[in-house]
Amino acid sequence: MRVTRPLVAALFTGGTISMRMDAHEGGAVPSLSADEILGAARGIDEIAEVRAEQWGRYPGPHMTVERQWALRARVLEVLAEPAVAGVVITHGTDTLEETAYLIARSVASDKPVVFTGAMRAASDLGYDGPQNLIDSVRVAASEEARCVGTMVVMGGRVFAGLEDTKSHTHQLDAFEAPGLGPIGVVDEDRVIFRRRVVGTPAVLAPDAPATPVDIIATWAGCDSRLLDASLASGARGVVVAAMGRGNVPPEVVPGIERWVAAGRPVVIASRAGRGRVGRTYAYPGGGRKLSELGALFAGSRRPAQARIDLMLGLGAGLSVEELRVLFDG
Repeated sequence: MRVTRPLVAALFTGGTISMRMDAHEGGAVPSLSADEILGAARGIDEIAEVRAEQWGRYPGPHMTVERQWALRARVLEVLAEPAVAGVVITHGTDTLEETAYLIARSVASDKPVVFTGAMRAASDLGYDGPQNLIDSVRVAASEEARCVGTMVVMGGRVFAGLEDTKSHTHQLDAFEAPGLGPIGVVDEDRVIFRRRVVGTPAVLAPDAPATPVDIIATWAGCDSRLLDASLASGARGVVVAAMGRGNVPPEVVPGIERWVAAGRPVVIASRAGRGRVGRTYAYPGGGRKLSELGALFAGSRRPAQARIDLMLGLGAGLSVEELRVLFDG
């Protein structure tokens, strides 16, 4: 008796997984169709019935908030189909973590949503796209993945969409969850989950994210010029990628004061990549002083994650004080 295979919808958006070397252009460019990528994943049809959709052909840096939100809308449509067991999204790795986080924060479903991509193009020796796609379909089709939420599958490791980041420019194991590790692995034909993400925040699902929201970096000796330019340009909010525990040079403080006076939210995150920001230091520019000025604190969110939460919160019409509760949660 033939066993019915689960139906997995695969949305192909572009990225390195769709690229090969173009001699005329002098580098890798989008070239492969969804069907061609799927055809390279030998044996994938034994895992699930895969319904391929060519959603786009975008390199990672070409994704925009508007495209991310349109992709989210399509994900919601597909998840609403009773026959669909899960969704796989191929995506450029440069912005994969941002789109995965946005989906994780704004979509609630028992069905798994799995992002994947490739670190090597189809013309490279060791093209990793087909295996990543096979692993992702295996996760999306598995009963174990139900109620886990949005995930990223790369190199046989399963990461939570709320936690992953690209931490290397080109190595195959470029993705990780700093200080946390993967939530599971794909081991041949098995999907093994080792832990669950606890304390998942409530989903934020506005009609649309608020834009623009900027990220401003800090460095030794920096001042308020970029903050002032962002404010003058009409940005709805700003995330400061502060130093260490959430501290900035004293010359940055006047810029933060001007943002607060304008009634627009300033969120303090850390450029460190691991750990929570806090109100530990009380010197000029220290976290304690920034909190007293009215800045919000991102908790353990990295700057890109804090930006997405700020866009979603502002899009939902949250006040500064309501945003403070959101980020403190």
